[in-house]
Amino acid sequence: MANIKSAKKRILVNRTKAARNKSIRSAVKTSIHKVEAAVAANDKAAAETALRAATATISKATSKGVYHKNNCARKVSRLAKAVNSIA
Repeated sequence: MANIKSAKKRILVNRTKAARNKSIRSAVKTSIHKVEAAVAANDKAAAETALRAATATISKATSKGVYHKNNCARKVSRLAKAVNSIA
């Protein structure tokens, strides 16, 4: 454990931010899994609904600095491509 007051504060702040980022990342992964499950079941309507929700979740994560914007774009693009592949 650090002895300097500012270092102690940084440790606490970093723990808080890490917990927040972990929660956001988990939400993104969950939304992605929902889209992939709907695509696997060939349910176009459910997949489109899940895609809208996932896109919003991923965009929020990007705006909060959890993901890089290109990472966000890649995730959304892959999900959209998967949903559009449903006949």
